[in-house]
Amino acid sequence: MKNHTLTIILAGLVLILSSCNPSVKESTEEVQPPKAEKIATELSGNRIDNYYWMKLSEEQKNAPQKDEQTQKVITYLNEENNYLKTELQHTEALQKKVYDEIVGRIKQTDESVPYQDNGYWYYTRYEEGQEYPIHCRKKGSLEAKEEILLNVNDMATGHDYYSVRGLSVSEDNNLLAYAEDSISRRRYTIYVKDLRTGQLVEDPIPNTEGQVVWANDNKTFFYTKKDSTTLRSRWIIKHKLGTPYQKDQIVSEEKDETFYTGIYKTKSKKFLVIWAGSTLTNHYQILDANKPDGKFIEFTPRERGLEYSIDHYKDRFYIVTNLDAQNFRLMETPETKTGKVNWKEKIAHRKDTLLQGIEIFKDYLVLSERAQANTLMRVIEQKTNTKHYLNFGEQAYTIYPSINLDFDTELLRYGYTSLTTPNSTYDYNMRTRERKLLKQQEIVGGYNPDNYLTERIWATANDGTSIPMSVVYKKGLKKDGNNPTLLYAYGSYGYSTDPTFSITRLSLLDRGFVYAIAHIRGGQEMGRQWYEDGKMFRKKNTFTDFINCAEHLIEEKYTQPEKLFASGGSAGGLLMGAVVNMRPELFKGVIAKVPFVDVITTMEDESIPLTTGEFDEWGNPKNPESYMYMLEYSPYDQVKPQAYPNMLVTTGFHDSQVQYWEPAKWVAKLRDMKTDNNKLLLRTNMETGHGGTTGRFKVYEETAQEFAFLIDLAGIKE
Repeated sequence: MKNHTLTIILAGLVLILSSCNPSVKESTEEVQPPKAEKIATELSGNRIDNYYWMKLSEEQKNAPQKDEQTQKVITYLNEENNYLKTELQHTEALQKKVYDEIVGRIKQTDESVPYQDNGYWYYTRYEEGQEYPIHCRKKGSLEAKEEILLNVNDMATGHDYYSVRGLSVSEDNNLLAYAEDSISRRRYTIYVKDLRTGQLVEDPIPNTEGQVVWANDNKTFFYTKKDSTTLRSRWIIKHKLGTPYQKDQIVSEEKDETFYTGIYKTKSKKFLVIWAGSTLTNHYQILDANKPDGKFIEFTPRERGLEYSIDHYKDRFYIVTNLDAQNFRLMETPETKTGKVNWKEKIAHRKDTLLQGIEIFKDYLVLSERAQANTLMRVIEQKTNTKHYLNFGEQAYTIYPSINLDFDTELLRYGYTSLTTPNSTYDYNMRTRERKLLKQQEIVGGYNPDNYLTERIWATANDGTSIPMSVVYKKGLKKDGNNPTLLYAYGSYGYSTDPTFSITRLSLLDRGFVYAIAHIRGGQEMGRQWYEDGKMFRKKNTFTDFINCAEHLIEEKYTQPEKLFASGGSAGGLLMGAVVNMRPELFKGVIAKVPFVDVITTMEDESIPLTTGEFDEWGNPKNPESYMYMLEYSPYDQVKPQAYPNMLVTTGFHDSQVQYWEPAKWVAKLRDMKTDNNKLLLRTNMETGHGGTTGRFKVYEETAQEFAFLIDLAGIKE
């Protein structure tokens, strides 16, 4: 909810003030943290919120002239930023060293693996010293002249935040639609560029999701418009080139506030598909892509609890569904008879394996599966029904299908990575079973995976359930209880935290850190039931699982509480908040990034983005039983007078998923109630939102600050 650099002006101001007043740097007098004013506001259930005043509307935030409340909030956030700067001033050299290490590992002049589509080869490349990608293509062959579609470096000039998404080329290859967000509110503006002239040809279309889908007539496209208040994707709109977007036609409106909607084109390019989805239910409408002025037809009637996805090939649809199958199964149906009554099973449900998705080829089916906390890839030869799995030889790894646009091929393109294996792209011959490495992420300065060790270990939960963890550390490390260790988890929405490679993490591993991922309930690492056991009235399993994983690392002498750190973001930040309330003594330090911590108040406010779509994840506080259960773990409501670990909390002023006031209020309340002298720091990036800073290198300034926070607390001086 709800999966971050100080401004240059602010940082410069602090440096100037420090240089003008040497006593700021040299004084031994303890700097006092900001103290937020208390203004009591009574909320539901007789709850008193002393910091509710920190909540600003979008109109207040964006108004040219700031009112008194807005100025007060901004002043407080800047005071916290200044306090963080002061408290971490002694780590600035370390921050720079870590930043230089991370950026030094990046191959600055780099290029993605090209893929072929409709007569062109498409790829993305980076140039040395540039923050943003350059999107390119070549006609016919890779030896042809390069055509630059978008140079995002030029487009981002003058913006503190800049994001481009949704690049989509018309079927005649002449027009490029794309979308930009320069605010970090995830409200994208669509542009259309004529690739023959290089000129923009349509008026910008504001307030969209940023994805454009072309019909096959090369003059019609569809896009998703957002609700301006809740930011929920609500309308599917049809646009005809040459007409003002104000006259665009609404072809579908998602009226159920618990659903989101969008549109895509099938791999076969025959159908346009409108999807709608909530936590528990999916729904689709289809239209012949050659007839964009036709009417979308319902695939099968909406049915609460029926989840499925659809793919098309030749004359039939393939359906991955939970229909009488908790871990999903594969079914198929004629394209002219798509109702559920016509679905026929093709691959049966398996109790121990989750079916996540499929890739369809002329002679093969490729299944993306999940079991025992690993991703799997199974290839089925359709004529003979011969099956085999790809084998990787590591205990903990991640595999995923890459770009596979061609039906008539024996080659499967996939990506592979692990905690020790850099991101790699392969072509795999499904007939000969030979694989070819096309590209592996290059680590500048050298990297030897043999210097590191990956393990899959299992903790035992309070109810006896085995909880998997993926662990990595540098070889030679002794399990004597003295190793600094960072434990990470997410554990919500069925989102699985897979073990992947990280160039940043090396700066911790090379300093003796152990890094562990706790695959706690709430994700789907162990199948669909794993998710069901970590949501709604079982949500507390997520928190106790994490605590059990921390205890296991201590029991197995990887670390000890004085050297154990925890980290999580967004819903994983909720996890951090719950855990520090429950077992603060287990951790030396915690990083909570954009944390969703004010559960009750947020879930009661249906005007806030994402709230209505998440009642089936957390519960609806209008239900008294749900209200009381959420209240029992809501981090903000459960802050109490006790000692807390050292904490670094981050947020973005324009965050549309977890509004900035949640972490800001949480820190203020913690400051008022905690009984210890440990660090409590709040970093608010005043230019960004949920995803933090954009830019290929700039983003690592914040990572370096977070790592320096951990390294310093661990007592490591280098």
